[in-house]
Amino acid sequence: MRTERQPTAWLRTFLPMPITGGRNERIKSCLGALLGLFVTEWISRHLMGGFNPWFIAPMGASAVLLFAVPASPLAQPWSIIGGNLVAAAVGVTCAMFIPSQGLAAGVAVAVAIGLMFPLRCIHPPSGAVALTAVMGGPAVHALGYGFIVMPVAVNSMVLVLMALAFNNAMRRRYPHRPPEPAASHRTRDVPPSQRVGFTRADLDAVLAARGEFLDIEEDDLEAILVAAELRAFRRRFGDVRAADIMSRDVVAASPDMPATEAAALLSRHHIKALPVLDASRRLLGIVTQSDFFAAQRMGSPRMAGTVRALMTQAVTVAHTDQPMVELARAFSDGGLHHVPVLDNTKRVVGMVTQSDLVAALLRSRAAAADSASPPPP
Repeated sequence: MRTERQPTAWLRTFLPMPITGGRNERIKSCLGALLGLFVTEWISRHLMGGFNPWFIAPMGASAVLLFAVPASPLAQPWSIIGGNLVAAAVGVTCAMFIPSQGLAAGVAVAVAIGLMFPLRCIHPPSGAVALTAVMGGPAVHALGYGFIVMPVAVNSMVLVLMALAFNNAMRRRYPHRPPEPAASHRTRDVPPSQRVGFTRADLDAVLAARGEFLDIEEDDLEAILVAAELRAFRRRFGDVRAADIMSRDVVAASPDMPATEAAALLSRHHIKALPVLDASRRLLGIVTQSDFFAAQRMGSPRMAGTVRALMTQAVTVAHTDQPMVELARAFSDGGLHHVPVLDNTKRVVGMVTQSDLVAALLRSRAAAADSASPPPP
């Protein structure tokens, strides 16, 4: 076996990792930077009149972050505004009180970085803002602390407004917020999917042990790891689909069915929910035991009416070819007990319940264990 020479292996570390963004994302990044910088410069120039300088070069570096990697913690609105204002204040102060320009520049960037960490506004282009405050020449030095407001604050805020407008128009999540938490029971328990495998506590412990600043939100990193774990699980059990485990003889209600009759159906069939269907078996809503309990507890007159008055119209659904593992996560973290299954024509053809899912998972687990066991001698 051939062993790679150490110098060659070391030189290979200089090769960058491949950029994963697709062509459409790259086009969006270029277009966003073009529009963002053009509009920011135009607004700043007209807003500040003959003010000089009205536009600073670090905005170009900020545009790379805001439009090329808007999910980065370094590209969030507070990162650019807070980071640039802190860096400008530090840079102006160092330029005033440190005679050596080279030393002032180094101190300004170092102190700005030190302040941006606790203020949670790390923004790499802010280092260039600090340098501009020190080495920007007589026009910048004459502004004194006014440099913080004009042009730094004005440029930063206009560019952020452009990033907000453009990224959201391109259907990017900006500001980049963590995913909405799944429905919970309002207890201190973590979601069911986090009670096995790796947990957020494991992730936090590993990141703390590494001690490095990673250019990714912890929530995004957790979501990526969970998705990878789910993908691996799908590779093992991905052949099982909703159509394989659903109940096909669906007990359903019509919107005009009396509420008392629907309650009797739940009791007779020992089920917890009824899909509400029209004459073509298209889903209109769902009515559950909880709906009846709430109406009875409140003495609602809806109990004397029809199912239409009790049903919930927003319904989580599955499709016949949906992998079982996707349903498992929706059931565990979404607090679901029953999901109607639709075919390609959007008609209800089955129901998947927690019992169906548990039975299928047990069968899949048993089949995997049997296939991994050595044959008897």
